[in-house]
Amino acid sequence: MRINRISEVVGMRVYTDSGEFFGEIEEANLFENRIDGWRIRVGGGITSLIGGARGVIIPHRFVKAISDVFIISKTALPRQEPILEEMSEDSS
Repeated sequence: MRINRISEVVGMRVYTDSGEFFGEIEEANLFENRIDGWRIRVGGGITSLIGGARGVIIPHRFVKAISDVFIISKTALPRQEPILEEMSEDSS
């Protein structure tokens, strides 16, 4: 993944490796002159997974590809666990 300028990536659409739209790049987070992570403005159906937040920071290690679109690993997303306690209380 070679980026000539970070400004080329800002505004780029972000998708997961499974093809789901995730959001758009807002900015890069730098640490010691290297890209440490990406601030992404969340869009689509992902907003329900992050509890109403408008954006997230994804570490750069979860980036799979940067080309015409920005692709991140789905493992970077928070998982929505089913609530087993509520289900067992309702069936009692």
